[in-house]
Amino acid sequence: MSDLSHIHRLKSFQLHNPNSLHNPKSLAYSHVAEVRHFLRILHISGQSGENAQGILAQNFALQAEQAFQNILFALEDCDATLHDIAVLRIFVVDHNSQKHQQLITIMQQLWQHHDFPACTLIPVPALALPGMQIEVEATAYSL
Repeated sequence: MSDLSHIHRLKSFQLHNPNSLHNPKSLAYSHVAEVRHFLRILHISGQSGENAQGILAQNFALQAEQAFQNILFALEDCDATLHDIAVLRIFVVDHNSQKHQQLITIMQQLWQHHDFPACTLIPVPALALPGMQIEVEATAYSL
């Protein structure tokens, strides 16, 4: 049986922000997620602002908070954490600067002193359900 203790010192991926590109930290994302060492890939389908009872919050900020809470629930179920997320795709209905700033604030609260994952924000005209304003999809790598 091989000794796998060295795996716990590895990080699944490294986040990069090349000096030749603008610094994206104030916008709550990183430019590159380089994945090298992992045992599992978690693809988390788009999570919206619905709670466990299927009730959709009425405003964007509450939906965004719930969507990220749902991501956390999915990660927890797989014994993973927010910091295992390498890539996010965020779909926003009727994107505007106010929604963008609310999203950045929520992500800054969640990631605090950690690097943000690589992230793409995608404005869309509509999502799966009437009234749905945001959907967050995540890819995580864990050991």
